[in-house]
Amino acid sequence: MSQISLTFPDGSLREYPSGITASEVAQSIAPSLAKAAISAQLDGAHYDLAWPITADAKIAINTLKDDDAALELIRHDFAHVMARAVQEIWPDVKVTIGPVIKDGWYYDFDREEPFTPEDLGVIEAKMKEIINRRDPVRTEIWERERAVAFYEGNNEPYKVELINSIPGDEPLRMYWHGDWQDLCRGPHLQHTGQLPADGFKLMKVAGAYWRGDSSRPMLQRIYGVAFKDRKALKAHLLMLEEAAKRDHRKLGREMDLFHMQEEAPGQIFWHPNGWTIYTQLQDYMRRQQTKGGYVEVNTPQVVNRVLWERSGHWENYQEHMFIVEVDEEHAREKTVNALKPMNCPCHVQIYNVGLKSYRDLPLRMAEFGSCNRYEPSGALHGIMRVRGFTQDDAHIFCTEDQIEAETERFIEFLRNIYADLGFENFTIKFSDRPEQRAGEDAVWDRAETALANATKAAGCEYTLNPGEGAFYGPKLEFVLTDAIGRDWQCGTLQVDFVLPESLDATYIGADGGKHRPVMLHRATLGSFERFIGILIESHAGKLPLWLAPQQVVVASIVSDADDYVYETVAALQAAGLRAKADIRNEKINYKVREHSLAKIPVILAVGAREVADGTVSVRRLGDNRTQTQPLAELIEELRIEATPPDLR
Repeated sequence: MSQISLTFPDGSLREYPSGITASEVAQSIAPSLAKAAISAQLDGAHYDLAWPITADAKIAINTLKDDDAALELIRHDFAHVMARAVQEIWPDVKVTIGPVIKDGWYYDFDREEPFTPEDLGVIEAKMKEIINRRDPVRTEIWERERAVAFYEGNNEPYKVELINSIPGDEPLRMYWHGDWQDLCRGPHLQHTGQLPADGFKLMKVAGAYWRGDSSRPMLQRIYGVAFKDRKALKAHLLMLEEAAKRDHRKLGREMDLFHMQEEAPGQIFWHPNGWTIYTQLQDYMRRQQTKGGYVEVNTPQVVNRVLWERSGHWENYQEHMFIVEVDEEHAREKTVNALKPMNCPCHVQIYNVGLKSYRDLPLRMAEFGSCNRYEPSGALHGIMRVRGFTQDDAHIFCTEDQIEAETERFIEFLRNIYADLGFENFTIKFSDRPEQRAGEDAVWDRAETALANATKAAGCEYTLNPGEGAFYGPKLEFVLTDAIGRDWQCGTLQVDFVLPESLDATYIGADGGKHRPVMLHRATLGSFERFIGILIESHAGKLPLWLAPQQVVVASIVSDADDYVYETVAALQAAGLRAKADIRNEKINYKVREHSLAKIPVILAVGAREVADGTVSVRRLGDNRTQTQPLAELIEELRIEATPPDLR
């Protein structure tokens, strides 16, 4: 029997017979390791303990202490165990697919009767019963004909269709959890008892068309979440509960910020309060960009397809574009245009007007550009995922040897803005070349190397996000963390050697010859719409005073105080504060509750005593205590607090 060499994480090398399994390798090291093992990493790929190893490789044995591997397997096995539980309870139910998703899994079922919330409890109980059986998990490789015959015999038509849709003629992997079987690539745990019986919960049932096709059967999708233990599950459920309270759609209604309606899917109707947040944020970004050396421009909304063809968007991005056909006067055929999905090609048009010298570079060109991109209706989500949005977009035209300095400069620019907006922590993902892309591999090599080196020079670490770059270049994605620990991808920086070539952008170098600039695409907030949604949720609607749409409300306790209320509002407004009066004939406690629900940061109550003393009774949002202050003193205090962070 031939031998193979396996290299372990400590660098040691061992010889084994070809065909040995990862489980047997673990046993050769220590019986305790074999007992604790859940899977292996083989040359970086996740590997089932039962799969044979037939070539030299680097190997590491995973246990439940290895978070990423453990969570992937736990969630994958829970999907199978849930499907098994459903079929044990209702044998006539047909199974389809059940992938791992963020924090858990789902599985789609074909069942005549709808699942109920009570059914989820019954399924959970059956799943715990299966876990306690500690049934072994085993795997076999079958020929397609055998697998098809098996599923046809068990009246599982969806599995038959899946097999027939898999390209090639390679054999298929079949998994058993006890006596329940599923078609699956794996890997899986060694037995059901390795699942944490107190670390999962079934969350909800939703409808889903088979294979996402509305002409196919409507299935029932059960979602579950799973973690390594009860403590982690409880923390996740608490986070979901808190997130529900912070939902920007709910807070948007309570704070009267915006609404959306069927006649304009994916578009936002901003109300005065919401538009105040928007303009305050935009004014802040405009000041920061001016200080950062950017010039601001504005470009057309509707652009002829010729430009999109030259830029590569027509070929690589058309499915996301809104096409506009115009029957020009006396034209023999309609002119085809598109609403711009991004600003980049238009910025190159401005750059190309007039000769540029190397002395003009870097040229930092910014636009609050209104863009439109098609998103499927099912993907739309409040103001977080829309079809019409405005980017805080900019493009830096520079030489290749300026990439590093401009990247460092932008990362510092972004870091300061995030800190001003209450986000102290962010991480960076490096997204390299996608399968569908423009440009030669040699050009991509240069772009990826330049961006990676520049990020390291800025003192930043990054994680690789393979294949997720833009079609014209690699990118950095800046992921910030909100108040309850959720991650949001917002800022981006992309290195582009392709578009300047496609759109013939040049500059005159020191040698007197023409050269191509490098184009750095960058956004700090991303879209204003999405970032405002993030701000609302992170702050639970309790925005910093400078961003709050209504900063102060002055409420009367008795009608005799009405004149003083108006005087107080006028004094606050004269100091630049957004204040309004509430002299309705309602009890003060009612007014306080209403304005607290609307998340107004400061509520001033005024009665006979305050009128006589020239004071106000102050109540801050989220604080049940009140304090009395002289009006002039409070106004100065609020004026300072309401000053945007960059102007303090």
